[in-house]
Amino acid sequence: MAFEGLSERLQKAFAGLRRKGKVTEDDVREAMREIRLALLEADVNFGVVKDFVKDVREKAVGAEVLDSLTPAQQIIKIVNDELTKTMGETAVPLNKSPHIPTVIMMAGLQGAGKTTTVGKLSKYLMDNDHARPLLIAADVYRPAAIEQLKTIGNQLNVPVFDMGTDVDPVEIVRQGMAQAALQKNDYVIIDTAGRLQIDDALMTELDNIKALAHPDEILLVVDSMTGQAATDVAKGFNERLDITGVVLTKLDGDTRGGAALSIRAVTGKPIKFVGQGEKMDALDVFYPDRMANRILGMGDMLTLIDKAQQNYDEKQAQEMAEKIQQNSFDFNDFLDQMDQISNMGPMEDLLKMIPGLANNPAAANIQMSPKDIGHMKAIVYSMTPAERVNPDLLNPSRRRRIAAGSGRPVPEVNRMIKQFNQSKKMMNQMSKGNFGGMEGMFGNGIQGRLGKMAMNSMVRKQKKNKKKRLKNAKNFKS
Repeated sequence: MAFEGLSERLQKAFAGLRRKGKVTEDDVREAMREIRLALLEADVNFGVVKDFVKDVREKAVGAEVLDSLTPAQQIIKIVNDELTKTMGETAVPLNKSPHIPTVIMMAGLQGAGKTTTVGKLSKYLMDNDHARPLLIAADVYRPAAIEQLKTIGNQLNVPVFDMGTDVDPVEIVRQGMAQAALQKNDYVIIDTAGRLQIDDALMTELDNIKALAHPDEILLVVDSMTGQAATDVAKGFNERLDITGVVLTKLDGDTRGGAALSIRAVTGKPIKFVGQGEKMDALDVFYPDRMANRILGMGDMLTLIDKAQQNYDEKQAQEMAEKIQQNSFDFNDFLDQMDQISNMGPMEDLLKMIPGLANNPAAANIQMSPKDIGHMKAIVYSMTPAERVNPDLLNPSRRRRIAAGSGRPVPEVNRMIKQFNQSKKMMNQMSKGNFGGMEGMFGNGIQGRLGKMAMNSMVRKQKKNKKKRLKNAKNFKS
């Protein structure tokens, strides 16, 4: 997570305030110094940091804060509100034309992830707006860009218009727009050329494409890993093109994340999406308030719920809930659970979205790589259908056979079966509203209740195909 270092520094600054029942102006001044250093280390623009700290300090030293019963919590709330304000208050939707097609022009420096983002945006529009986009390959200076876009188009079943590398990009866009009119595509996404730096030739070409296509959106794709330099890039493109929004890529990388905290304040233009991961569905709407919560270690329940809703079907979730209540959860369901949680993202990232676990050392140590999941699947796939449905059949001899079939050692098979039994027991308790022993993980306050709600939501929303599996199990002789 891009803000991990910043989050840790801010938590240390707040820890000192929390230990004091009464907070003085000197305490606030010391906390502001730590916050200032934390933001600068995160590569946030100096001017943005200066204004941010000034605004927080002015609000934090008011009598209504310092004289309150919980001054530390109120100061944290002020920081949260200011972070949200700095990043743009609320999510900003894509501009949409009243007439088809809506034209989206993508711009950015070479290597920012622009072509990949074109594919991700196409997938987002198809999933959320039932769109039929046309992609225009207007980057003629990097032949690999055209081939990459065509590969992405084939993967997503989205048409790509290209004329090779020997045609002027403006002419490619002209004919691509005509093709979209014939096909009645409701979105056109133009993948333009990038350079290693901003130059006049690049900007003139983009100006000409803008004048021809009259885009409803000009989205600047910025690499988060470039730090404060990303702010300078955004400022340069905005002054020339008057961009309508920003897409931050590689926000999941080992980066300090200062761009997200600086771009809106410097350019006045909203961050509309963030890219986190290589998969085509790894594009998320940017919610400033949710990001502020995550930076401050408060979790991000709404994004966690969004991810769950994207990966689960309500009817199937209800069936799974009933099965858990009947204590008939089996290894087939265990496979589904692993698949669906994997689709939501890395386990360590999901845990950080749960209030109370965002900065919990125990949560930070929980990792499950695709390789680990593959080993667990291999063990389950080496079981017979009857064994998957009825784990009580797994005696020592069967476990040795499963170990041989999966290529995993017997102790690993035993450990995985033990984990399954523990999960089954825990989910059965949770389905009955019994969260005994979980307070130590989540806490007793509102964060604890939200954490338990999140776990319960994840448990309830699992996929299965009950009739088919039971039928297969009955037809198989154990």
